[in-house]
Amino acid sequence: MKIVIQRVSEASVTINEIKVASIKKGLLILLGIVDNDTHDDIDFLTRKVANLRIFNDENEVMNTSLLDIDGEVIVVSQFTLQASTKKGNRPSYIKAAKPVIAIPLYENFVQTLEKELNKKVQTGEFGADMKVALINDGPVTISIDSKNKE
Repeated sequence: MKIVIQRVSEASVTINEIKVASIKKGLLILLGIVDNDTHDDIDFLTRKVANLRIFNDENEVMNTSLLDIDGEVIVVSQFTLQASTKKGNRPSYIKAAKPVIAIPLYENFVQTLEKELNKKVQTGEFGADMKVALINDGPVTISIDSKNKE
């Protein structure tokens, strides 16, 4: 399981010209799932997201977490995070989990993150053509692969 975390001052997701999610200060999380991802991957990543100290403290040092600032979150499924570009110029998405596997893991990721944060997490719509808008604060963008723990 891979995530890309973007610290935002605001973000939104629009589907068919309807805004389905909108936040102010917090995180936009792009989530890519493979077939062998498990609840252990979800637990690792959701704990990391909730506690990662990437928000500025009173001294403008990245020393506070999403929990500390009571920040908001949008999670967006993004199979292209699992792209392989090893051969040729057209990415292969064969590693990305099919919906029958990915949807329950995606939903579990959101539910587990809600428990970690003790608040509602907004989402896009799995498999939809989404327009994601954000103002990346910093910019701060971090990617984490649960298989490599980095």
